[in-house]
Amino acid sequence: MTLPNTEPSSERDTLDLQDFLKMAGLVDTGGEAKFRIQNGEVTLNGETETRRRRKLRRGDVVSLHGLEHTVTW
Repeated sequence: MTLPNTEPSSERDTLDLQDFLKMAGLVDTGGEAKFRIQNGEVTLNGETETRRRRKLRRGDVVSLHGLEHTVTW
């Protein structure tokens, strides 16, 4: 089974929050990403983010489990 390419294309320089959490290994599944985001456990640039499809850009800072992760790809 192959996984869909979740890397942003050169046309759009963004990545969905839920995809970032999976790609970074911060969650194991999309369901877990949905649960963590909608329960207010994830912050984006210091503010709680509850939208799974929130677009991230390089340099944004995502925090989960008290650890900060800078968005890169």
